[in-house]
Parts: sequence; C-alpha cells; structure tokens
Amino acid sequence: MDSPVMEKRLEMHGGLLGGLVPLLVLISGLVWLSVAERGGTKPFWACAWIAIVAGLFFAKNKAEYCKAAMRGIGDSTGIVIVTAWLFAGVFGSLMAAGGLVKGLLWLGMTTGAQGAVFTLLVFVAAMLFSLGTGTSTGTCLALTPVLYPAGCFLGADPAMLALAILSGAAFGDNLAPISDTTIVSAFTQGATMRDVVRSRAPLALVAAAIAAAAFAVFGGGGVARPLPEIQAHMDPSGAFMLVALVVVVIAALAGRHIIESLIYGNVAAAGIGMLTGNITPAAIFSIPAKRGDSTGIIQNGINGVVGAIIFAILILAVTQILVESGIMRRILDLAERFMARTVRQAELFIIGITVLASIPISANAPAELLVGPSLVRPLGEKFNLAPARRANLMDCAVCSVFFTLPWHIVVAAWYGAVVSSSATYGLEAPSVGIALYNPYSWALLAVIVFSAITGWNRRYAAGQA
Repeated sequence: MDSPVMEKRLEMHGGLLGGLVPLLVLISGLVWLSVAERGGTKPFWACAWIAIVAGLFFAKNKAEYCKAAMRGIGDSTGIVIVTAWLFAGVFGSLMAAGGLVKGLLWLGMTTGAQGAVFTLLVFVAAMLFSLGTGTSTGTCLALTPVLYPAGCFLGADPAMLALAILSGAAFGDNLAPISDTTIVSAFTQGATMRDVVRSRAPLALVAAAIAAAAFAVFGGGGVARPLPEIQAHMDPSGAFMLVALVVVVIAALAGRHIIESLIYGNVAAAGIGMLTGNITPAAIFSIPAKRGDSTGIIQNGINGVVGAIIFAILILAVTQILVESGIMRRILDLAERFMARTVRQAELFIIGITVLASIPISANAPAELLVGPSLVRPLGEKFNLAPARRANLMDCAVCSVFFTLPWHIVVAAWYGAVVSSSATYGLEAPSVGIALYNPYSWALLAVIVFSAITGWNRRYAAGQA
C-alpha cells in the first residue's frame, strides 16, 4: 500500500491553529462522550462528521479540502480494513451461534478444576473465545454470565476471576487475525497478516504467560459450592468451532490474503455449526417472516460491524485532511527532532503516542486509525522498521492501558456483565476499580517496552539487521 501523502496541499486560515480545528473538534467530542459513558462507534459518527464540517470553514480552498476528505475515504488502506471487517463480523457471529461459549464452558467444567486452577482455565477460555470471534466486548458479554458465577461457586477469587475474562478478551483483541485492532494495525502499516501474527505471537504469549502466573497464584481462596444451573449451559459440540479458528490462522500464516483466510474460516464455521446441529441453513440465511426482520447470521454479523466501518471511513477522511494541511508533518518533525533520534526512541515514541491516543477514546481501533497512517508509519519507515514491527508496537500499546480504564466500552460492558451475573446468583460484585489491576494489560505494556528498549523481536525492512 502507498504511504500517506505527507506533502502540504491545504492552506488553512489561522495557520497551525486552523489546521488543528478538525482534530480538536474530533477529540473533544470523543472525550466528552467517553467521559459521559456514552461512547461507541455509532455515537462517534457525529463527532467525526462535525470535525469535517468545522474544518471546511478554515480551509482557504474549499474544493481542495473536500477532495482531501474524499481521498481519505477512498484510501486503499481503508478499503482493505472495511472489507476485512465485513467478513470478520460474520465469522464472529457464526462462531458464537455455533455454541463456542458452551463448548468452552464444557471444557472448563469437565476438568474438575476449582479455585485458582479454574480461574486460570477461564483465562484460557476467554483467550480462545476472543481469538475465535475477534471481539473483546463480545467475549466479556458472552462468557461472563456463565463462567463468572461458575468460578465463584467453584472457589475462585471473584476479583481475579473477573479479571481473567477481561485479560483473555484483551489477548484476543491483541492477537486474533480477525480482531479490528489487528486488522487496522496491519493494514495501516502495509503489513501482511502472516508477518503480523507470526511476529506478534511471542509478545502476546509472553504477556499471557505472566498473566497466567498471576491467576495461578492469586486466583483461588473462595469456597466451592455446587451450582446445578450452570450444567444447562454446557455443550461439548461447541468446542469443535475452534477448528474454524485454526483454519483462519493456518491460512493467514500460509500467506493467504486476510479476506481469503476469512472466507475459508466462515465456510468452515458454517459447516461445523451445521454438522453439530447448532446452526441450521435457515439461521444463516432465509427470507424473513416480515419486512425489516433479519435474514440471519450473515446480516447480523455485518450489522455488528457497520458502526465501526462508518466511523473508520470518517476518521480516515479527518486524518487525510490533517496530513494534507501539514499538521501531522509538524508533529512528526517535532518528534524526530526532540524525542525520536534513535530507533529505540522512535519505538518508545510510537508506544507512548498510541497509549496516549487510546486513553481518552472509548474504542481502541479508532486510536490506531488516528495515529497509524500519519505518525507511526512515516516515523517507523524513517528508521527502516519492518511493517509488522510497526504494527506490533502500535497494537500492543493500544491493547494495554486501554483495558484498565472504566470509561472504555469493553471495560464498561465487562463490568456490567459482572454486576448482572452477580445479582442473578446472589453474589457480591467486586468494584470496577479492579480493572486497573488487569494482569495481561500491564504485562503486555511491560513486554513491548522491554522489546523496544532491548531490541528483542525488532525487525527491519529490506533485511537490515
């Protein structure tokens, strides 16, 4: 893919301040909605729309401003991201409909594990579910109602048990080939999914091992009690859906295009679901009983990513305006002059700017879209960092602190599910503040910073050592 256009084309009234108007309007709206706990990809549409409109009145050449926005919307990177999300959304819906959550519960419950061991198994189950569906929020909403009360009644520590689900969700968001952050990080940097998954796996797995040790040590301490109701949620056939995940990963690692890999995974998931009896052909696609009803799983899966797709398109338009007005070039020049004079400093800057972008915004893929094409890519290219390395620095950073802050979508959804399931079974819910201790998030941040400082796992483009 082509690098973002960096030469200055747009002249703005007010100079630098006028050029910053779209960015300031966008971030102000995102922060406002996030702090009010009303953030989300669909609510964010209006913020991006207003940012584009506001910037027009500061542009000296209105026609060129509009053309810049259109160039952003039509960018080849955006087209790949949108297409990948369409197929990833359907894949996640098929995996859930095929009974993956019931299969994972069966795997955990039939081992006879209790206390800290069950907490560790819940972490693994959440990792597998998020890898298979590509959604951290969906992982929390699907697993918490059954695994959280099950673990409490099997002697697990409630706080660590809840964090095991959140940590597993973060792992999948960080590594899954169908995750929105993985897709965005890879294709904004021009990296292949094969290189991204292969090179990111050691980083994610080391962080997961550190988190697993924490769950193994601190995950127990409760009193085991029987809970017959949980048995009704178990179904071993759902575990076969993991085969579809393996299909996607193998295809991606074999060098197949991500769209091709996702199509193979979708077909495998649909086939396995029908073979196990958990999915019927009519559930996948059929004529609805009345106008306006869903045609099935395919439509539902696409519906689930429409919000993210439209927001991504709008963000790309805003970003292109910022690039062509010279704002991102100014920020990059400052970074190169004062904070990124060596490859180590450049990598630490990429990690830092990505973390900062993710803190106020309640969804993490938009944070990558904001800094990935316009800051991370050109800075990384200056130091000849491989595309996959740039993608890994950005994705690991955006999946760290983000998963510890209560105003973010996934953390709010996770805690809401914890409170709801606690009330259903008469349990006392821990404080939302426990999110700040998310073991995987802090382990991942430590691992990627260690990698940047020491050079471990660093790769250069064009074979440079």
